[in-house]
Order: sequence, then structure tokens, then C-alpha cells
Amino acid sequence: MKEYDFVVIGSGVGLSVLNTALNQELDCALIENDKVGGTCLTRGCIPSKVLVYPADVIREAQHAKKVGLDINIKDIDWNHISKRMWSQINEGKQIAKSLSQVDNLDLYRGKGEFSAEYEMSVFSEDNNNIRDLKAKRFLIASGSRSLIPPIKGLDKAEYVTSETFFGEKFPKKPWESLIIIGGGIIAAEFAHIFSALGTKVSIIEMLPRLVSTEEPEVSEILENNFREYMDVYLNKKAVEVNRKKGKKIVVIEDTETKNKEEIKAEEILVAAGRRSNADLLKVENTGVDTDEKGWIITNEYLETSKERIWCIGDANGKYQFRHKGNYESELVTYNIFGPEDQKRRADYSSTPWAIFTYPQIGHVGMTQQEAIDKGHKIFIAKNKYSSVAKGFAMGIHEGEKADGLVKLVVDQSYSILGASVIGPSAAILIQPFAYLMNSGYQCQVPEEAPPDVIPKSERACPEAGSFMPIYNSMIIHPSLNEVTAWSLGNLQPVNIEQKHHHQH
Repeated sequence: MKEYDFVVIGSGVGLSVLNTALNQELDCALIENDKVGGTCLTRGCIPSKVLVYPADVIREAQHAKKVGLDINIKDIDWNHISKRMWSQINEGKQIAKSLSQVDNLDLYRGKGEFSAEYEMSVFSEDNNNIRDLKAKRFLIASGSRSLIPPIKGLDKAEYVTSETFFGEKFPKKPWESLIIIGGGIIAAEFAHIFSALGTKVSIIEMLPRLVSTEEPEVSEILENNFREYMDVYLNKKAVEVNRKKGKKIVVIEDTETKNKEEIKAEEILVAAGRRSNADLLKVENTGVDTDEKGWIITNEYLETSKERIWCIGDANGKYQFRHKGNYESELVTYNIFGPEDQKRRADYSSTPWAIFTYPQIGHVGMTQQEAIDKGHKIFIAKNKYSSVAKGFAMGIHEGEKADGLVKLVVDQSYSILGASVIGPSAAILIQPFAYLMNSGYQCQVPEEAPPDVIPKSERACPEAGSFMPIYNSMIIHPSLNEVTAWSLGNLQPVNIEQKHHHQH
């Protein structure tokens, strides 16, 4: 049994933490059961956005008639779009090649299972034991996988998930018709992509509204827009799937009346939620606790219930976004390798995200109902795109389905508790609210003198106006916000004496 100083399970957000361990010349192992690079690179946010953008262009071309432009899309080159998408996914191969050349790292391509305290066995795809190992410290960054609801006949009829779509079931051309089971983030993005490409899309959601984590007004605007381009079935549950004459037939049942009807399509995409991979790791064998849904439980320092085992990213079930995982990787790196008495706490109160559907959605913080449920006394502020000159310039008019919305949730002290945007550039418009919610700086003026007689230079807070709120914020990935925020990583002195210091 080989012994290591540090073992990372999962090659997504865990890689940056692993890099720190490697730079400290620790003996390390990386275990990956899928493509190297993690969900975001190989089967999630990056390749999906390569598909989303052409869909956006198609919808914008259709909208252009509102501003006097008649734009016709002559052809959709699916092969070219696909080639660009695979070029991003295949970057994982180069990452794997680079990792295999690191002297103090062993890369195991297989499924890891905890066998005892701080011990793990790695199995190949055909379930052969590759390696038994033990480690002083483990980081679980194993991600999540599609949740498959128990629908009669679904397995027999076969279906596509986000994992298999970016794999062996990627279509050679856009499907003629598609049924999407689920109405959350992944479902909304795929519905946008394929409806814009000409596929007849039917989306089935058992809840009363789409993207139910958003404000009700946002869900309503999305639904109204979706109904322009596809069939939307709300309060409907998929109960059975059959195949007939080359088509897949889904039987749906009304959650209230129990009435049933059938929908048929060429293919079925299941996007009904995510589930933890903790069960595959058999974490119970090493004393790591999970919650009732199977997500690994972590404390504010990203520690699991087992000493010297940490967990980050989708595996802990807290906000499943790559930028949230990046944020956690920075914190856990410091907590693992930094001073024990200076551990950093994770704070998810201003976690931003975007849904790259049409219209686009951005969100940060609490919804109105969440704020009320948590006991806040709040103000609500709303504004429509159509109320500003730029909205009119973009062909957005009051009363139209395309009219977007900004909604703010503010407490009595005027602190921003949450913000929601639906409409063009929502991902960009929401990000400044994340910066503001992370600022939290106040300056106390000396009581003996009124502020107006103290020179501005003397009453300025060192923190006020600094870039620290941006530096400490999670940045939605992938979005243009990263262009500005990540410039801070290239900060160089010009006429400032640079002090040399050790940095973890």
C-alpha cells in the first residue's frame, strides 16, 4: 500500500489546491474517474456556453426586426459549432499530459473508494483494483452527477444527460424534437440552445414554475418567453416512457388533477437535478458524514466530520457553480497549508450566478421570500428595461414579453440582501451587486470634530474605494466580468518600492 502526504479526489477545482501541495514538494496523488478537468471544462459551463452563444445570436437576429433590421440566418453549421465546443473539452487531455509529467504526483484514472480510515482503493472502469493507498490528508472534490428520477420505462427507452451529451450521445445534428424533463438551470439552458437551433422542444416541470430558485417574477418572465419558442408543461410529472415508431413517448401526469397526456419526441434529456458522488466514494468507511440527500457535510472551514479530510465544490452541495468552487479552493488551500490559528471561513451570503438561457438571468444573495423568512425588514426595488433609454434603443418596449426586470431586496439599513436581473447582459449587470455586498467597509469619524472640518485625506478609510471588495468576491464564470476582476492578478508596482514576502 503506497502512502502519500496529500490525495485529491477530482480534477476540477481540486487542481489549484493540489498545485500548492506539489510546490511544497509533498508526495501527492490525484484520482479522477472521468475526463481530467472537472465538470465545468469537460461537460458543463464552458462547452455549454460555446453552444449558447450561437443560440443567443439567432434570437438576437430575430429580435433585430424590432429595431428595423431584417437579419436572416442562412445556415447553421452544426459541425463547426461542435468542433469549437470539442476544442474546449479536449483541453483536458493537455492537462492530463502535464500532470503525468510531475515527479511528485501519481495520477490514477479510476474510481476511488474509501476502504478504511485514510485508506482508499482505486478501481478501473472494469472494476479491477489499480492501487491501494493511504494518505495523511485528503481533499474531496469529486463533484456531482445527474439525478435520474424513477420513471417507468425510462432506462429501457434510453435518454441523454448533461454528462452523456458531452460524450457518447452528442448528436451529429440538432434533434428534430426534444423532451426535457426538469425546469432548472441546466434544463433552461438546453431548452434555449435547441429551440433556437430549430428543434421542437417540450419542457416538463413538476413544480408550478421554471427555475424555482429565482424570484417568482423572474420565473414568470422566463416562462412567457419560453412559450414563444417551445411547449412548456408546468405542474406536470413524467410518470412513464415508451418507444413507438422511432419516437420516444413520455406520459405526463398533472400533479393536481392526476389527468394524463402523452408527448413524443426524437430524444429525451433528463435535467431534473443533481446528486452527490459521495456514495460512489463510500465515504462512510472513513467517517465522513453526509446529509439526508447524500451531500458531504462541511463546516465553515470546509472541513468534513473527519479530521484531515476537506471537501469543496459540487461535492458539498452548496451552490453548484464553478466560481463558488474556485472561491472554496482558495480558502481551503489557506486552511490546509496556512497557519492553524488563521483559518478562513467560507461565506456564501453573496454567491452570484447566472443562467445563460433566453432571456439571460443573473442572481446574487436572497430572494424576497428568503429575506422575510430569515426575519429581515426589507425594501423592494424594481425597474424594467423598457423604462430606460438604452432599453428603448435595444427595441425593448413596455408590456412586451421581452421586457427585462431588475429587482433588489434591501434591509432597513439599506444594505443589499439580494438582487435579480432577467434580460440582456444579466450576468454582467448582476456582478456589481456581488461586489457591493462584499464591500462592508465603514469609517468612523472622530467624535470631537465634525466631518466637514477634517481634511478629506485624513478622514478617508484605508479600505474605502479599494479593490478589496472585488478581490474578495466570487466572479460568475464564464462571463465578461472576469476580464476586469481578474486583471487584479496582474497587479505590478510602478513607482512603489516592492517588499519581498513569502506567500502561501
